[in-house]
Amino acid sequence: MNKAQLVELVAEKTKTTKSQSELILDATLEAIQEALKDGDEVKLVGFGTFSRSSRKARQGRNPKTGETVKIPSAYIPKFKPGKDLKDALN
Repeated sequence: MNKAQLVELVAEKTKTTKSQSELILDATLEAIQEALKDGDEVKLVGFGTFSRSSRKARQGRNPKTGETVKIPSAYIPKFKPGKDLKDALN
């Protein structure tokens, strides 16, 4: 499912227009991104938890030249599914 399909499904379920649903979806995703940027967790009970984790700096290798390169530390997003989501899939 892509974003357009998700917007259409949300519009049908909430009886709103597609443009309104897209605004709601965009605002939700933006709020999650901002919270993660600030170092906060976003817990959606029954669905799951979004958080960020730090990845340490490390050495890598350029596959083309074999030269070693430094890969800087970075934050990565994590998602831990909630019990209700796990149960719905099994």
